[in-house]
Amino acid sequence: MKNFLSILLIVFTIGISAQNYIEHTVKPGETIESIAKEHLVTPFDIYALNPDAKRKFQPNTVLIIPNSKIKNDAVVKDSRELIDYKNHKVKRKETLYGLAQKYSVSEDEIKKANRFLYSENLKKGDKIRIPRYRTVVSKQTLSNTVKKYTVLPSEGKWRIAYKFGITVAELEALNPNMNAIIQPGDILNMPNIEDEEEKMVEPAYGVYEVLPKETFYGLKGKLKLTQEQLEYLNPELKATGLKAGMVLKVPAGSDSTGSLETFETANLKSSLSNFKTKKIALMLPYRLDRIDVDAVEATKEQIKEDKRLSVVLDFHVGVMMALDSAKQLGISTDLKVFDTRYQISKTGEILAENDFSDYDAIIGPMENNSFSRVALALMGDKVPVIAAMNKPNEVYSNVFQTIPEAKLLSKAMLDFVKADSLKTKVVIISDRAHKTSSEALQKEFPNSKLIFSRMNRKNKSKDGYYINSVDLERVFSAGKTYVFLETNNNSFASGAISMLNGLVVDRTEIILATTDKNRAFEGKDIDNNNLSRLKFHYPSINRDFDETETNSFIETYEKNYGVLPSKYVVRGFDITLDLLMRLASAENLYEASTGTIETEYIENKFRYNKSLFGGYVNQAVYIVKYDNLRIVKAN
Repeated sequence: MKNFLSILLIVFTIGISAQNYIEHTVKPGETIESIAKEHLVTPFDIYALNPDAKRKFQPNTVLIIPNSKIKNDAVVKDSRELIDYKNHKVKRKETLYGLAQKYSVSEDEIKKANRFLYSENLKKGDKIRIPRYRTVVSKQTLSNTVKKYTVLPSEGKWRIAYKFGITVAELEALNPNMNAIIQPGDILNMPNIEDEEEKMVEPAYGVYEVLPKETFYGLKGKLKLTQEQLEYLNPELKATGLKAGMVLKVPAGSDSTGSLETFETANLKSSLSNFKTKKIALMLPYRLDRIDVDAVEATKEQIKEDKRLSVVLDFHVGVMMALDSAKQLGISTDLKVFDTRYQISKTGEILAENDFSDYDAIIGPMENNSFSRVALALMGDKVPVIAAMNKPNEVYSNVFQTIPEAKLLSKAMLDFVKADSLKTKVVIISDRAHKTSSEALQKEFPNSKLIFSRMNRKNKSKDGYYINSVDLERVFSAGKTYVFLETNNNSFASGAISMLNGLVVDRTEIILATTDKNRAFEGKDIDNNNLSRLKFHYPSINRDFDETETNSFIETYEKNYGVLPSKYVVRGFDITLDLLMRLASAENLYEASTGTIETEYIENKFRYNKSLFGGYVNQAVYIVKYDNLRIVKAN
């Protein structure tokens, strides 16, 4: 038996050496996460070889670490070295927190230098020692080598990580000086694998980074993909299972990290090649049967009072201006206009009386049931149907949804804050109705502080929709802090915004943000001066056009109508011009709408991704901010 164990030990040792594993002795203060980061592996990899570490992890424990396939150059690492101690006599009202801030040390470091503070409170007259440190800069070099990789257009961190079979964390560890948003032409350190080992992501697909503790069941709800479908797209999953940090190939329409990537705006003017006349149908609810063309004044009043009709007419004007702009580029259009009257029966009549099988695209209808009927009727002929002003009930294979999903807007706001390397803190202020989403938001920023609204004083079971000043004590310090305000309640938003505005002093910078900019942030109770002072950031499907820049569309509209165009006029123009430009740059709209083509016009941009089993959804969103009472694109 003894000989058998000896042989087994020898075999195990040989196996470890053959697979190039290393040993790591745990030092005080280290965690599994910090050790994994140091060796460029994941915590999962460490636990797989050291299952006992889950229940017994302490200094001097020896861990077996897989030698990462990451190849690295020398990287600079900062560490702190204790120099000596400074004597300090505690004054009235001084606290551990205040002393830690004053001397740039942590409260725990002060306690370690003054052991009695673990059992006693700090009080006036106490003589304590304050540790003083110096920063030591050293270089660490792994024994193996890297190869240099030049970033291609439309590539972001997640696509590159997938391409080389590493995690985003490993990519960042390989390139400590990498920009938060990488650009085409950037030179990166990458694993020295053979060119044929690199994995490619086709235009119809995106990528997704697996979060800690995510399961196949959770991903099914999130990505709408079963385990079998994920394994089909990522065969390595069958052998490894899901690991936190691994990057998966997913259909482009899935809730992937595509919003994190930067895309070059395509100038389709240089790609125009298909100059056949485009057949377009415009289906909108004009409801002309209700208008008396002989009563001009009454018709004017009707248009003023009927907001829906006003929106439709504004959109129509934008469409016509887009047709004129396209004509100047050599793109001719055969446009047919149909009045759906907001009636599904009328939409049925239009379909029965007209042959749309050879149309290049249909814009509308606006009403969802009518839209679905048109999309289904034309799906067999593969005629694209554009959801210009509505989110359809079902995104069929021939549907182009121009309004991005709300979850993409929220994710874009999170990505924007994460990419800010200068942020020091994140605070989340939420009402009780947003408890679940705000707790999920806190997980995205593990060191953030979450503050909920207080309960109603009279009825403790109801939300009071307010916070007290004491809730914000010691929350803000010098430097930048992002504050997410998550609510649909106008009075709660108004009170919180006023309170935050009063805390912007000296070197304290507070940037207000939200993942859902709704009516709670509008109205007479919201002071736009406060929003500007807090540089209010939020995700949006469009931006405001810059009035300071010369724009022929804006000038033409103002000349013809005497006012600036509404957002509905601009949307009609942007959607229609984008449609015609895409149709003129390819054989059809499907070929012109791969996930790498992003276009931008007056106030809107478009980048369509096709889902595995459905149609096309716009993935392009803006992050905008208040700046001196103007709403501008945030960079």
